[in-house]
Amino acid sequence: MIRLIGYFFGLGTVLYLGVALVVSAYLGEVTRDLPDYQVLERYSPPVMTRVHADDGSLIAEYANERRLFLPIQTIPDRVKAAFLSAEDKNFYQHPGVDFQGLIRAIAVNVQNMGSGRRPVGASTITQQVAKNFLLSADQTIDRKVKEAILAFRIEQAYSKDRILELYLNEIFFGLNSYGIASASLTYFNKPVTELTIGEAAYLAALPKAPSNYNPFRNHDAAMERRNWVVDRMVENGYVTPADGEKAKKSELGVNPKKANSYLFASEYFASEVRRQIIEKYGEKSLFEGGLSVRTSLDPMLQRFARKALQDGLINYDETRGFHGLISTIDIGSDWGVPLSKVIPLADVPEWKLAVVLATDAEGVDIGIRPTVDAAGKIDEARDIGRVAAKAMKWAYRSAVPEKKSARNPTGVLNTGDVVYVEPVADEPGAYRLRQPPKVQGGFVAMDPRTGRVLAMVGGFSYGQSEFNRATQAMRQPGSSFKPFVYAAALDNGYTPASVVLDAPIEIVSGGTVWRAQNYGGGSAGPQTLRLGIEKSRNLMTVRLANDLGMNVVAEYAERFGIYDKMQPVLSMSLGSGETTVLRMVSAYSVLANGGRQIKPTLIDRIQDRYGKTIFKHEESICQACNADDWTEQDEPEVVDNREQVLDPMTAYQITSMMQGVIQRGTAAGKIKLASDVAGKTGTTNDEKDTWFVGYTPDLVAGLYIGFDDPKPMGRGATGGSLPAPLFNEFMQMALKDTKPSKFILPEGMKLIAVNKKTGMQAFDGEPDTIMEAFKPGTGPADVFSVIGGEEFATPEEILNSSQQAKDAVEGGQGGLF
Repeated sequence: MIRLIGYFFGLGTVLYLGVALVVSAYLGEVTRDLPDYQVLERYSPPVMTRVHADDGSLIAEYANERRLFLPIQTIPDRVKAAFLSAEDKNFYQHPGVDFQGLIRAIAVNVQNMGSGRRPVGASTITQQVAKNFLLSADQTIDRKVKEAILAFRIEQAYSKDRILELYLNEIFFGLNSYGIASASLTYFNKPVTELTIGEAAYLAALPKAPSNYNPFRNHDAAMERRNWVVDRMVENGYVTPADGEKAKKSELGVNPKKANSYLFASEYFASEVRRQIIEKYGEKSLFEGGLSVRTSLDPMLQRFARKALQDGLINYDETRGFHGLISTIDIGSDWGVPLSKVIPLADVPEWKLAVVLATDAEGVDIGIRPTVDAAGKIDEARDIGRVAAKAMKWAYRSAVPEKKSARNPTGVLNTGDVVYVEPVADEPGAYRLRQPPKVQGGFVAMDPRTGRVLAMVGGFSYGQSEFNRATQAMRQPGSSFKPFVYAAALDNGYTPASVVLDAPIEIVSGGTVWRAQNYGGGSAGPQTLRLGIEKSRNLMTVRLANDLGMNVVAEYAERFGIYDKMQPVLSMSLGSGETTVLRMVSAYSVLANGGRQIKPTLIDRIQDRYGKTIFKHEESICQACNADDWTEQDEPEVVDNREQVLDPMTAYQITSMMQGVIQRGTAAGKIKLASDVAGKTGTTNDEKDTWFVGYTPDLVAGLYIGFDDPKPMGRGATGGSLPAPLFNEFMQMALKDTKPSKFILPEGMKLIAVNKKTGMQAFDGEPDTIMEAFKPGTGPADVFSVIGGEEFATPEEILNSSQQAKDAVEGGQGGLF
């Protein structure tokens, strides 16, 4: 018997050793290529970049995986409790593998064999971290063994809180949302700290199978799983039974973050910020770096700029007739269904898509596009309205040449036509007809002291066209470039009272003759520089540039940042080169701030995912600003180290001259502000582009209007008639609640009364005089002299050099606006 026992013992030992050897060999093979778990120490997940306005409003988010990393200390206990109850209730007790849970899962799976039920898993949170970070998702025994081994090693190397932190920041929740912070914003549009018990339980239910518990497609399953998690929280003692019942009775409350939940009207600004970040740091940093970007955008000014530009584009476009048919549908028995499939301009919420239900001579009956929820379900309600004939009278004129103008609405729209309409204020059910304009434009507003871009609009609608005309459209600035020709002259010995001949001029180059012309033709004889810029004389500008030298003009244009490299040819003095609105507004900012160079910027500061500042725009030096305490020392002085690119006195002179543009010149009557304001109109050949750029002491703004494929906008479309009133509209809104400001005469300059026509010093009581600013050592000329008049023998010949010289002496006219 003893021998038999010894035999079986020996056999058992051999079998044990054999199994041990096999298991050891298997584990050795499995662990041979096991990933290094220590990489978790350097874990740096792809994190979403967020862009904010200067008041903290969210402008945009960029991510391949929408994730915000949260340290475990910032995650509320009830949220952690929900995930522990749903995934691993023994997390803080087991060594990486929950043997009790594993045995329980095996028993349940054996019991369910043949039932068709999905096998129950027993992976701990640590095992899921091992799988998600280090392994594939293959459903194999080898992978499960590797997962268990890694779980043991991870538990030995890291604290439980660190493992839970990795898990909660990595897991996928559906709807392209990764990590608990992003999921909280995506599903409930609130931070993690504000989640209720029911909301936390629902998020804890999602990692198991996000698509199975989609709140819209599988609402009942989502509720059932949510309530199961709540029951586990009660069972594990994290929640009282009363609170658990209250949570189970609540609705899911899912409130997905909508695409338009970002700052209104900021799309063009955001797109330019995105381009700049990619250029500076690369796409990976933008979409995975977790940058926090604080921009210069002023939300209020942005809305004002958008409205002003849109008003101008709409008004111009509607005067050219109707072209706004969006689509045509079969209204059938329920017009709402096909109409809901037509996608509206999301960034123009003031307008509604509508289908024509009936037309008559008095108006048009319309059906408004029904709303569609996140699940694609169409609202059953059907709103109808009416466009009265008077609210669409502008559309009687067809924008299509071959189509005749209509006499009433029946000649414009037909049943089934899809158009845009806008509600009429204080008239329920009443709408006016609208159409997305074909003409476009760009608008920029800037702080002239810092170069911070406060508002930027790149077109009528980002949904209509993503092309940013404020920064990407290269356009001819026309006469809005002239102030820089005159500034170069004033900086090089000329004065505002210098007289230049406004008369025909021919330039011969390479056998080709170029003849500049004033707007409307004709010429006006001798004129002061002030009148030349106020009336925007082309011929005077060419003669002045010729006398000054185009190399000097080109140097100043490049110094102001209008062009990187300007051709020193005379036609460029009239703004025939191409530049952008942003560059022009930046250049005018130098005039507004007294000649200090600025670097236009949309970004104030960028911080990395750890909160470290990696970029800031402000470069001023203040060595005493960081004192630990106050010991009655003087107020710290901020050193402005920007380059002085223009004499401050010259800046004041050109500003004063451009005040005259608004008071008496090409923008007369168009701009009415309480603050001092200066500016310049611009119109290119054949009225293809119209510009206005202007400024007060504290704010610079500029815009252009034109077709993307440049073509004539029609006679009378000038900088004074189109963009100048829009500049005024913007400025009135922007400065409404601010104290009026004045341009300050630099110390040392003197004001002298001069004759507006001759530029010579005026006598007491002399009519037609103006106070002109002169630099020290300069003043009005003692004798009447004319720049560009050398070809004439006598003053009489100069005065008779134009058919309109006599009229010019009486007050002047014309000029390229």
